[in-house]
Amino acid sequence: MSVSPSPTPRHDWRLDEIEALFARPFNDLLFHAQQVHRAHFDANAVQVSTLLSIKTGACPEDCKYCPQSGHYNTGLDKERLLEIEKVVEQAKAARDAGASRFCMGAAWRSPRERDLDVVLEMVRQVKALGLETCMTLGMLDDAQATRLAEAGLDYYNHNLDTSPDYYGEIITTRSYADRLDTLAHVRDAGMKICSGGILGMGEAARDRASLLQQLANLDPHPESVPINQLVKVPGTPLEDADDLDPFDFVRAIAVARILMPQSHVRLSAGREQMDDATQALAFLAGANSIFYGDRLLTTENPEADRDHRLFERLGLHPETRDITDDADHGAVAAARPVPSALYYDAAVRSA
Repeated sequence: MSVSPSPTPRHDWRLDEIEALFARPFNDLLFHAQQVHRAHFDANAVQVSTLLSIKTGACPEDCKYCPQSGHYNTGLDKERLLEIEKVVEQAKAARDAGASRFCMGAAWRSPRERDLDVVLEMVRQVKALGLETCMTLGMLDDAQATRLAEAGLDYYNHNLDTSPDYYGEIITTRSYADRLDTLAHVRDAGMKICSGGILGMGEAARDRASLLQQLANLDPHPESVPINQLVKVPGTPLEDADDLDPFDFVRAIAVARILMPQSHVRLSAGREQMDDATQALAFLAGANSIFYGDRLLTTENPEADRDHRLFERLGLHPETRDITDDADHGAVAAARPVPSALYYDAAVRSA
């Protein structure tokens, strides 16, 4: 199969084409992905985000992978929505430590009106710090998406999780169409999309190809594509799932890079279980975004100093951005330098 290293983004990928990419010899696949990556990005720059759980636990959805689901006993304590001041304090610390994007997640099916008002103010105040803002709050209708966009939200995260065919094995309380509808509302409101999936939930190789087909055929592509490896949390139905072959994970990263050449492909949940060699292969395959800190919502993320050492060993550096806010936020365009204290644990709550 011949595909140009720097193709014009496509939105008409067939499943057999994607399966053919997965089937290529490993070295050939990574070489192709690296060519595509270098055509669109600095090959050694990695976008660094911080993720803070602003409301934890007791989610009514039954996602079989999720420790926040109220359907399973995972020992996770329910917490109320964080105060705005604490969120802003965490965002300031993340910014000062080198983060360019601050992501906030709440364990909801969809936000309630009284909570949405608080969330909108979080967006405004974090945005005013010069950070890109991202949120994941569950399903949105068009009016909610519009309000978030008007508050200045840059990205909205809503994962497809898996293929349409395998989806019912993982979640029954929300349909695949519900997820696609939320993404459509986000895009129509003018926000950028962060959407990906989880590998290692017992799905077949064809399901991984189908998941990437769904993402790659969105027009435009999601600006950010998190590829998660299942974190097997005791108490969830998937706690005993078979381990995913690391090469299968890296193949998925490479195929995602080829299919969505201009998107940031993120190493997300599951990095704690990856050794440095697997992460290095993932970066070679085209991953160019990570969450950093000691925890990722309610699951472990690699220790910050380990991340820092790995960047140094591989010659990677955090991606910088021009901070160009509109008049409402009164900022001046400037490139943010990255301090030596690169890593910060956003999940540590202030006293």
